[in-house]
Amino acid sequence: MSSKTDERANKILRLLLSHGKTSIEDLTEVFGTSPASVRRDLVRLEERGLVHRTHGGAMLAEPTVYEPFRFDASFRIREDRFSQEKQRIAQAAAQLVLENETLGFTAGTTTTQVARSLRHRSNLHIITNAVNIGMELSSSNGLDTTLTGGCMRWADAFSLIGPTAIESLNVVVMDRVFIGVCGIDAVRGATTIEADEAAVFRAMTRQAKQVVVVADSSKVGMVSPAVICSVTDIDLLITDDGISEEALLAFTKSGIEVMRV
Repeated sequence: MSSKTDERANKILRLLLSHGKTSIEDLTEVFGTSPASVRRDLVRLEERGLVHRTHGGAMLAEPTVYEPFRFDASFRIREDRFSQEKQRIAQAAAQLVLENETLGFTAGTTTTQVARSLRHRSNLHIITNAVNIGMELSSSNGLDTTLTGGCMRWADAFSLIGPTAIESLNVVVMDRVFIGVCGIDAVRGATTIEADEAAVFRAMTRQAKQVVVVADSSKVGMVSPAVICSVTDIDLLITDDGISEEALLAFTKSGIEVMRV
C-alpha cells in the first residue's frame, strides 16, 4: 500500500471515529478521488477488521472481542452519559499521541473512548489496568498492549487493582498517561470513589512524563473520597465546552492547561 493510500485510509478512520458512518459519495468528495479508490480503501480497512462496508458506504466496526462486556448494563449506562462530549474529548486526546509512544490508560468510560480512538494506529505500547481496554485493543495488530495484572473487585468497572497492579507499574516509564476521574477540582485535584483504585491510578501518574486528565464537564468541581493526584501533578485537562469560565480560570491559576472541545 502506498503512503498516500495509507494516509487516506487513516483519514477515513478518523472521520468514522467522529461520525460513526459515511458514504462513498461523501468520501469521494472529501478526498477528491474516484469511487473505485475509496472502495479499495474500505475493502482493505474491512480486511483489518476496522470497518464494516454497507450499501453505498461504511460504518465503524465494533470489535467483536469486546462483545462480552456489552451485556454489562452498569458500564453501558455510564458510557452513554455525556457520550458526545466523551467522543470529542477522546478525539482531542488521541491527536496528542505520537508514534512509538508508551501510553498509560486507567480504567473508565472516557479513557475507553480514548483507547478506541487509537485502534487504527501503529507502533504504540499501551499499558492499562482496564480489562475492557486490553480486550478491545488486543485485536489491533499495530498496538502492543499490556495489562497490569491484579484483582478485579468490581465487575462493572473492569479495573484491576491491588499490589500486583502497582508493582507492575513501578518498572515502566510512560510518555503520557490518560486518567479517568469521578471528580476534578482546582484545589483537591483528581479524585475517584475507591481508595484501592486510586492507588493504582496514582502509581500511573508517578511513572508518566505527562499526566492528562480526560473528564467531561459534569466531573469538574466534583470531589470524591479517594485522591488520585494533586493539581500540581496534572499537566493537562481535556474537557468539553460545558466547563464554566470560573472553573477554567481556577484551573489556569493552579497551573493546569485546559483544552476545551
